[in-house]
Amino acid sequence: ALFDRNAMLEPYAPLNIDAISPAYRDKKNPPAWFGMDVFGATVCFNTVEAKKRNIAMPTTWKDLTKPEFKGQVVMPNPASSGTGYLDVVSWLQLWGDEGGKGGGWKYMDALHENIGQYTHSGSKPCNMAAAGEYVAGISFEYRGHTNKAKGAPIELVFPKEGLGWDLEGFAIYKGTKKLDAAKKLANWASSKDAMRLYGKNFAITAQPGIAPKLAGIPDDYESRLIKLDFDKAAASREATLAEWSRRYDSKSEAKK
Repeated sequence: ALFDRNAMLEPYAPLNIDAISPAYRDKKNPPAWFGMDVFGATVCFNTVEAKKRNIAMPTTWKDLTKPEFKGQVVMPNPASSGTGYLDVVSWLQLWGDEGGKGGGWKYMDALHENIGQYTHSGSKPCNMAAAGEYVAGISFEYRGHTNKAKGAPIELVFPKEGLGWDLEGFAIYKGTKKLDAAKKLANWASSKDAMRLYGKNFAITAQPGIAPKLAGIPDDYESRLIKLDFDKAAASREATLAEWSRRYDSKSEAKK
């Protein structure tokens, strides 16, 4: 959506566009982009480290603000991680922005007290929780599922209030010298065959009903995704990140 706002994308409706859920494609006709697979926010919770500290597994976002989580939560910096930005957008949507005074910011103020570090990667919080460096890592479903499948002592938590989410999308760069080839690739990327491949790693594909059930992912996972407006999220990004950085950037890891 951000690239589209800057007129960097070539609109194109691939052959299979009607099979893609409207929630996971650009609203314009022809669309500037479409989704391939979807991943929602997930808390990776290390059960071994939690037991040592007598910390109960959270079920809500607000559980992460409890005193026992002090210094034991890690999440992505939204200025350097799309995953982190969609977390912030979802909290502001759930509890309010109001120019920095809403419930979403009050929640992040409370969460900040328990944050050990803001990382510059959406995967790193889950990796750190999986390695026992922190009890809870705010990350995303794919990374959590992958780490758990490898044997990490983590449980995946999908907070009850609702989940921010993002998608892997397809778009054609405006001005490409190989437009015909790009359109052929778009036709394939939107096909059922392609969706079956995406479904090997993601619990939700842009074409519904294709992804098989993944271990550890709840049956109502997709219904927990909040209704996101990508255009609005792109339009407010600069102001939101400026406010976030002013409040919380002091705990960000050093950039390499």
